[in-house]
Amino acid sequence: MSKHGKNTVKAREVKGTESQTYSLEEAASLIKKAHFAKFDESVDMDIRLGVNPKHSDQMVRGTIVLPHGTGKTKKICVIASGEKLKEAEEAGADYFGGDDIIEKITGGWIDFDIVIATPDVMRGVGKLGRILGTKGLMPNPKSGTVTFDIKKAVEETKAGKVEFRVDKSSIVHSTVGKVSFPEGKLVENMRTFLQAIVHAKPPAAKGKYVRTMFVSSTMGPSFRISEDVLES
Repeated sequence: MSKHGKNTVKAREVKGTESQTYSLEEAASLIKKAHFAKFDESVDMDIRLGVNPKHSDQMVRGTIVLPHGTGKTKKICVIASGEKLKEAEEAGADYFGGDDIIEKITGGWIDFDIVIATPDVMRGVGKLGRILGTKGLMPNPKSGTVTFDIKKAVEETKAGKVEFRVDKSSIVHSTVGKVSFPEGKLVENMRTFLQAIVHAKPPAAKGKYVRTMFVSSTMGPSFRISEDVLES
């Protein structure tokens, strides 16, 4: 049996049965015990919701700043003009510019994880829709990435701000940390994300809203979270 195979067996032993559910504290502990990869795996949370995202009034989306960040440093690109470019630089943006950045992206450059733009340059940014839109990078006022408050937007992103949006399978997903995080910090991040999803429940959603919740690391098994956490 290969080393990878042995690790898979060990991970399954940690997980237990498929039907078993866990508290957030138990899941955080088990994720660390089932970690056998040689790199610091991301920890992801997937929540299946009782909504139909085909209907606009059942769309679930928003942003949240995780208390302990995601453990991943995001490369931020700011598109603005005038004094806002200086603000972007001082706030810690990785790239910033105006028409020069737009032209560079038009040429195929996408060495960044998020784009923040001021409203006055959105006419030019709008031309990048075909490039940025397909990768989920198009600035949007609802996610706070179209704003004149560049300093706040950049600093919140650096601090661990994440955007969530339900997909066509009615699942909303987010990275909530790294396996190397202390268990307490993983729990706080998971609880913060879950609370954000609950608060984002659209009025048009009927019946059971949160159907299932799973937490997993990049290479590890997934652990089903007990519905009891919704009452805590």
